[in-house]
Amino acid sequence: MSAQQTAEWFGSLSQLDFDIDFFEQLLARNGDSVEVLRVLAELVSKKGLVKRAVEIDRRLVDRLPNDFLARYNLACSLALAGRPEDAISSLSKAILLGYDDLAHIDVDPDLDSLRERPDFRALLGRD
Repeated sequence: MSAQQTAEWFGSLSQLDFDIDFFEQLLARNGDSVEVLRVLAELVSKKGLVKRAVEIDRRLVDRLPNDFLARYNLACSLALAGRPEDAISSLSKAILLGYDDLAHIDVDPDLDSLRERPDFRALLGRD
């Protein structure tokens, strides 16, 4: 790609879109990179690409089944995707694996859709 083509391509992208494209390219080269998956999951979530965030978070959980942060992030993505049962299941697993920042759960906007559900409240000991 020439310098002019690069400038035209980058000039049409926001910084977030550029970052997503960059990390998607890295992922295409190394699909097993946990670091790339973590960054890309955060970026696509910021962009509101919920379906893609769920896909990436599932890949992270497949690679790191005992990582409570990967499970927590999957729960957030699932909640945003309108899949409350799956979100609560993933959140429950995150807590069982050691996620203990209940204060963050209380204010995380990604989980807003779950707050009034009895199973969510029970999970946090608030039934």
